[in-house]
Amino acid sequence: MKRTKQEEKDFLQLIQQHELLVFKVVNVYAVHTEDKKDLFQEIVLQAWHAYERFEGKSKASTWLYRVALNTAINHQRKKRSRPDLVFPEILLHHPAEQLDHTQKEQYKLLQQMIGDLPKLDKALILLYLEDKSYKEIAEIMGISASNVGTKVNRIKERLKKKAETFTN
Repeated sequence: MKRTKQEEKDFLQLIQQHELLVFKVVNVYAVHTEDKKDLFQEIVLQAWHAYERFEGKSKASTWLYRVALNTAINHQRKKRSRPDLVFPEILLHHPAEQLDHTQKEQYKLLQQMIGDLPKLDKALILLYLEDKSYKEIAEIMGISASNVGTKVNRIKERLKKKAETFTN
């Protein structure tokens, strides 16, 4: 289907408006600069293909998050290798430079533990750390809000137990 100039303009505005959202997903699922560029382009391409089906029933950011996460997860499957996970500092409530030495070590440990999670759990934790509501996470991930709560609590419990093994 041929798109109008206005549709192209609206899409570009949507991408520019939510560019940081796409970068956050890219930074979680790719480490190397070239991989980040490729994944960013793939997400924008997939969003463009899906744009005509976006009905506006959810927020544009929710829709774009869903496209970005699904594209990133599929991109990793295609690579057939364990993803290199980098958890960006912007996901924490306090910038890393404001943390003391002990907190920085805890932050590094948290990054490592999250990096070991399965792909979908990483996505859930990313959204949770972004202070998304369970309802928003459910819309993005395509699962129920109660399932989100259950999964997030289980992931937090696993991370807590794992952290205890490091500190004991």
